Amino acid sequence: MEQPGFDFEPERRILSVAELTAAIRGLLESEFSGVWVAGEISGVKRAASGHIYFTLKDEDAQIQCACWRGSARVLRFQPQDGVAVLARGRIDVYPPRGQYQLIVEALEPQGLGALQLAFEQLKKKLAAAGLFDPERKRPLPRYPSRIGIVTSATGAAIRDMVHVLTRRSPGIQIRLYPARVQGEGSAGEVVEGIEYLGDSGWPELLIVGRGGGSLEDLWTFNEETVALAIAACPVPVISAVGHETDFTIADFVADQRAPTPSAAAELAVPERRELLEGLDAARRKMEQSLRYTLANARTQLHERGTDRAVSVLRRRIGQSQQRVDEADYGLRDRIRDALGSRRRLLQDREMRLRQQDLRLRLADVRRRLEQLERTLAEGMKLRLLSAKSRAAPLTGQLNLLSPLAVLERGYAIVRDGAGKVIKTAQQAPVGTILEVTLHEGELIAKVTHVAVGTAPPAT
Repeated sequence: MEQPGFDFEPERRILSVAELTAAIRGLLESEFSGVWVAGEISGVKRAASGHIYFTLKDEDAQIQCACWRGSARVLRFQPQDGVAVLARGRIDVYPPRGQYQLIVEALEPQGLGALQLAFEQLKKKLAAAGLFDPERKRPLPRYPSRIGIVTSATGAAIRDMVHVLTRRSPGIQIRLYPARVQGEGSAGEVVEGIEYLGDSGWPELLIVGRGGGSLEDLWTFNEETVALAIAACPVPVISAVGHETDFTIADFVADQRAPTPSAAAELAVPERRELLEGLDAARRKMEQSLRYTLANARTQLHERGTDRAVSVLRRRIGQSQQRVDEADYGLRDRIRDALGSRRRLLQDREMRLRQQDLRLRLADVRRRLEQLERTLAEGMKLRLLSAKSRAAPLTGQLNLLSPLAVLERGYAIVRDGAGKVIKTAQQAPVGTILEVTLHEGELIAKVTHVAVGTAPPAT
């Protein structure tokens, strides 16, 4: 039974709007951080600051989204109205409107149509930048002897290319930069391979590619970073991605597009048999031309009846034939020597490769690396101890000189309403409002009495 004369009311907890909004934000951030949301984009707005704002909706609901400039720069494609996506981000509250929103950190298109949209967007952007212009395409070297390849070390593409290259041009030098060509992080590895081989100055020609697959599998070669790396490569680049019907952004940027990796190898080097046949054809054509010229000259001289001229012409013809024979012998000798040199170089490389045991070299390098890591750790420990010992006395001196230490001993700083420090009693007549700064907190005081000339008591 309630006692008369007593009023029991529970204690009320009063929050400001800002405090309530901050509490809600904390709850949402802790519960919905790194969430994936599926929906359709609508109402895209791009601010001058570089931020992107849009709405993500489905049949039953919608949520406002914001993508800050740093995240917008690395999106796979630019958001457009009507595109279905997966958005990853965190829930936040915008205090001025008291509205919750999704802070988007990454966007992934849903379905083949969205991937095709991203492809067309990047293609249009790079075309406008001039990366597809025929004028910037470089001719491939006619007889390269050093070729660099960026692809997977375990795929069928590298086996096909090495087989074709060595068959068409025995003794050719090949360097592989192994890189993943599919999945997260693969684009970065392909870019590293292009930049490494291009900056090394070793290859005369670069082949970049992989075997066939779906649009998602080939997407590494539709990344903008890969296209820019190909365009900046100092040596000509052949793009060999997928099958003949597959086209990627890399194909448009490269100096030459090959329908398959094997076709890229065939484009890179001419076949030795074709070279020899070309030389033979040139020799036969030259001989035929000389015979025709000589026969025509012989006819003219015979008609003129000039025996001496015939004799002189025959002598010159004989000398010319001799020079032709010598040139033919020299050409054959040079071809034979070149082929022998390539064959000996290949045999020497094969012997050296068999003699080297890479496992021993790797073990030695690993031991040296572990020793260097231990030395570095000890050195860092000594440097930290030395820095700590030098900082300790400086910290003590700083504490002694700090005005906060003086306040801690019971002193205070007195200012008038204008913020001016009060040093004498005459500066604060009766009625002056003073701000007193203590070691912890501040006081607002009003002067009720002024004693001029009174010495402070000894402490």
